[in-house]
Amino acid sequence: MPGFGDIVKKAFYLGVGLASYAGERAGGTLTELRSQFQKMADEMVARGEMTTEEARRFVEDMMKQAQQPPTSGTTAAETTTPSEPRRIEILEEDEQPTAKAAQTDDDVDQLRKQVLELEDELKRLQHDN
Repeated sequence: MPGFGDIVKKAFYLGVGLASYAGERAGGTLTELRSQFQKMADEMVARGEMTTEEARRFVEDMMKQAQQPPTSGTTAAETTTPSEPRRIEILEEDEQPTAKAAQTDDDVDQLRKQVLELEDELKRLQHDN
């Protein structure tokens, strides 16, 4: 059975891989959108519904809108300070852990207990077969 460190490492690599894949897909999607907007604008220019300058502005405006993140479901903190770094609390060895850190330790202990119980149950099931 892989150790906890191996699981964390694999989860990290999975996250990096998914982020990379999502970035590649987003870039391809934006290129496809630009092509579709340009085609639509060219058709409208050909029909005389807009000038070439209006078509260029239309494509640029549509691309700006496509690149903006969706506004629904975001909080004020997310929209006002996206470039501000997240605060990290560093504890010295002689400091007492905060209640949140103590709760996290309790959660970890509880999860370890559950894993041990599941391993015992798995061994029991394997012996029964």
